[in-house]
Amino acid sequence: MQKLNLSQVLSQKLSPQQIQFIKLLQVPTAELDARIEEELEINPALEEGRDEEKTQEEDFSDNYEENIEAPESDLNIDDYLNDDYGGYKMQGDGNYSPDDEDREIPISGGVSLHEQLLSQLGYLKLDESQKLIGRQLIGSIESDGYIRRDLEAIINDLAFSQNIEIDLDEVEEVLRKIQNFDPAGIAARNLQECLLIQLERKEHPEDPVVQNAMRIINDSFEEFTKKHYTKIQKRLGIEDDELKDAIQMITRLNPKPGGISDGLVKTQYIIPDFILTHANGKMEISLNSKNAPELRVSRSYSDMFEAYDKSDKRDKKLKETVTFVKQKLDAAKWFIDAIKQRQQTLLRTMQAILDFQTEFFIEGDETKLKPMILKDIADRIEMDISTVSRVANSKAIQTEFGVYPLKYFFSEGIATDSGEDVSNKEVKSVLQSMVDNENKRKPLSDDKLVKLLNDKGYNIARRTVAKYREQLQIPVARLRKEL
Repeated sequence: MQKLNLSQVLSQKLSPQQIQFIKLLQVPTAELDARIEEELEINPALEEGRDEEKTQEEDFSDNYEENIEAPESDLNIDDYLNDDYGGYKMQGDGNYSPDDEDREIPISGGVSLHEQLLSQLGYLKLDESQKLIGRQLIGSIESDGYIRRDLEAIINDLAFSQNIEIDLDEVEEVLRKIQNFDPAGIAARNLQECLLIQLERKEHPEDPVVQNAMRIINDSFEEFTKKHYTKIQKRLGIEDDELKDAIQMITRLNPKPGGISDGLVKTQYIIPDFILTHANGKMEISLNSKNAPELRVSRSYSDMFEAYDKSDKRDKKLKETVTFVKQKLDAAKWFIDAIKQRQQTLLRTMQAILDFQTEFFIEGDETKLKPMILKDIADRIEMDISTVSRVANSKAIQTEFGVYPLKYFFSEGIATDSGEDVSNKEVKSVLQSMVDNENKRKPLSDDKLVKLLNDKGYNIARRTVAKYREQLQIPVARLRKEL
């Protein structure tokens, strides 16, 4: 038996203008031009340039809470604000918001690693079968320069895709040829082979230092990776100076001959969203000019709408035209208003960060950074944490001390003996300094680092030191040991 029940549900809906604003807020400066161009192309009622004849009805300049009349939206707020900020509070490096997106950054022209290798393959005198093997091997090279696929699997691939029958010796013969390509160490199957390839290509392979380095990699590779130098020296029967010279040579080799993210040669450019200047003893923030484009509603479209609106509404085609023109005008107004909301929100957020971290922006000293989380800024500007997150995730500021992503200024606090909280960045800076100045023959263990930090007044646990050390990409003490 079916029953009909009534239930009352309270839900929040987003207007099209709010959706427009949310999407534009998280767009970085590098992409804003493209987003505006896209809108200009699809909406003829939107134009570039200052509106010289702006009327009071068309003025959207300051009140970004003004409601623009819009059709009822069926979009639920959860579709656009579904971020789980419980695990994202900008407390330390490595914490990213769930709505982080992979975005292209303007890059200079580049050639892929595979293209470079295929070009070198073309210079070899190979028969058709060898060329196919070579292309298959190069296609199996990963972005760091290694071939990790089993050669038998590559043989099977060639049998199925190219219908050629080959044996392991033929594949290894072509592989050895590719391993002579630049960059040195390319197409190795593991780190040991990668280092040996580079040593074999040294200008003077008969040099005793090269010979000792090769012996270490060939005969004592495991001990080398664990820095068990005493065992190496005993096994190879070499003097302290000979061991030191050989180890230095090995550590100068390239462990990632591909060395390129995604196999592409990229030069990235960071375009700052904010510019910080010091004038007459005051700090002033301005938006990058690319963040403040001049847009206006097309006067011709406005005139067209007024003319049509005064016409006979009984004409069906005319009525459709009026509806179309009104939609385009509304969309243009919404977009202009969303851009202005974006500018105001960016400036309010950045100003709050500047006020919170004034000491850092005056001196550029990392130790002057205060502990700061998203909520601190959200409370100051009286906006939602998700709004601050969207601003901080993809924006950067240019200062006298360099360009910094806004995420840089957010960090957790560490208690001190004096009862104050200091930024974890200050603790990391002290930790880095300790490691830099340690005796490399007897590196500091995490326990010793904890004791030294505690002696300086920082109340910090061993697991926290280990976490910060990993974030700073500092190896464990055993792997920092030097001769």
